[in-house]
Amino acid sequence: MKLPFSIDLKDKVCVVTGGAGVLCGAMVDALAACGAKVAILSLGQESCDRKAQEVIANGGQAIGIDVNVLDKESLKRAHEIVLKEFGPCDILINGAGGNHPKGTTTNEYLFEEDLNNDELTTFFDLDQKGVEFVFNLNYLGTLLPSQEFAKDMINRKGCSIINISSMNAFTPLTKIPAYSGAKAAVSNFTQWLAVHMSKVGIRVNAIAPGFFVTAQNEKLLFNEDGTPTARTAKILNSTPMDRFGEADELLGTLLYLVSEEASGFVNGVVIPVDGAFSAYSGV
Repeated sequence: MKLPFSIDLKDKVCVVTGGAGVLCGAMVDALAACGAKVAILSLGQESCDRKAQEVIANGGQAIGIDVNVLDKESLKRAHEIVLKEFGPCDILINGAGGNHPKGTTTNEYLFEEDLNNDELTTFFDLDQKGVEFVFNLNYLGTLLPSQEFAKDMINRKGCSIINISSMNAFTPLTKIPAYSGAKAAVSNFTQWLAVHMSKVGIRVNAIAPGFFVTAQNEKLLFNEDGTPTARTAKILNSTPMDRFGEADELLGTLLYLVSEEASGFVNGVVIPVDGAFSAYSGV
């Protein structure tokens, strides 16, 4: 694949949770293209194997492992496989995450008449289990893999953790309070962990993507006929670059953050890659 720039990751072991998805899949490709051995951790062995085979077909080294990032035993088993096949982890990308409909309101604003409409999900109707799922997947799904794989990194040169936050951690989006709050927690955890790990040589940073089209959000952004939804129009009107991001546009930031030579003193930062969405006031 064509990279924004190349770094030498030969003999580095990279673990990518959510690595079979669109955005983290591009990260897997980039890390492998730089010579890393990449362990793809996602739900579903079939999708993991498919992504690993893509990497291998392009001359890279990869394995796919079916993992539930909320299950410590599942993570432990995955860690054992990574150690056996590739060796200790040097770089961890915490990319697993997502939203849930039960943590989402129907409308952007609450009006009094909505309270008597059983067809709407208002703030007062948000499901506790749905909200818990979103927080667990995004926050615990970042913390637990870090607990498992950071053990390999202690006082080894060039080791780092990259978390995936979101631009809505800076400015919460309407309708998705659980997801916005969970990603804000990921950003805060990134800063906390960077400080906590600073004496044992592990850097911890995060990337905060803006709006990218993925399998998870495609139906929210486009109608069945391929035309943009009303929410898409609002997104693009609030993105000064007037478009969605492309997955490859995250790779420059990723490679910069994992490169010890380029970013050896960069620690505890959350970098938005969002076409200036989080910087735009609307006027």
